[in-house]
Amino acid sequence: MNTTTEKVPEGTLVNLREEYQKSQIQEVLDQLDRELIGLTPVKTRIREIAALLLIDRLRRSLNLTSTTPGLHMSFTGSPGTGKTSVAIRMADILHRLNYSRKGHLLTVTRDDLVGQYIGHTAPKTKEVLKQAMGGVLFIDEAYYLYKPDNERDYGSEAIEILLQVMENQRDDLVIVFAGYKEKMDDFYRSNPGLSSRVANHVDFPDYSVEELISISKLMLQEQQYRFTPEADRAFYDYIERRKQQPLFANARSIRNAIDRARMRQANRIFASGSKVLTKADLVTLQAEDILQSSLFAQ
Repeated sequence: MNTTTEKVPEGTLVNLREEYQKSQIQEVLDQLDRELIGLTPVKTRIREIAALLLIDRLRRSLNLTSTTPGLHMSFTGSPGTGKTSVAIRMADILHRLNYSRKGHLLTVTRDDLVGQYIGHTAPKTKEVLKQAMGGVLFIDEAYYLYKPDNERDYGSEAIEILLQVMENQRDDLVIVFAGYKEKMDDFYRSNPGLSSRVANHVDFPDYSVEELISISKLMLQEQQYRFTPEADRAFYDYIERRKQQPLFANARSIRNAIDRARMRQANRIFASGSKVLTKADLVTLQAEDILQSSLFAQ
């Protein structure tokens, strides 16, 4: 095998704008902006990673040798902050820049990787890795893989297999570990070999009340509903109260709240006894559809 690298003159020109347009990653970044409200630091970090990969690709076109940038990632934050959505777009960026063969995302949890008896974990983990090869493997609530207080737990076996693949097949698989920040920090401290292989740590902040209002309007628009002005104010109050409750899941909780409001609207319409309905009746959510939430009874 000929390992000689042909030297390219230092004055050789490469057109960055042309390469950027050819990669079509701007489409993905624009889609990310449209799909997700806020998350400015997350979007900035994704753009930084995309820029690094594009420059690395240009270097390769000039036969400049360097190791492939570390691509394994850690996404930390509360539920409903867009971690899976960003991972899907990241997988697309990797594919468009030729850092992954397929560009697909496979989402798994501990149950998909860890067996319940001796000899069960390795085949389960290897089957998942086989399906994920050429794309991105997204491991949600990854800290559940490690249970140091249980000597009979097989999660450590799955971690060892993941470590081998992260090192030996890093050119054909990107792994994203995701979960609550505090628990993920403990997870990495307990597994320093894993932490050293994760180059990109992205923290997803909780949404503000104003951002959650914007998210709710997008969701209503997608489903062809609208709030009355009074319902708008009631929902703002609802979000302020809900954010203080346990198990708040950001955008996910907002979607659930809208679904419950739709159910109350449907029951309100049925209870009214109206035989003839207008389009406005069917698309409008009123304040009472929000205020019937148990949050307002507390």
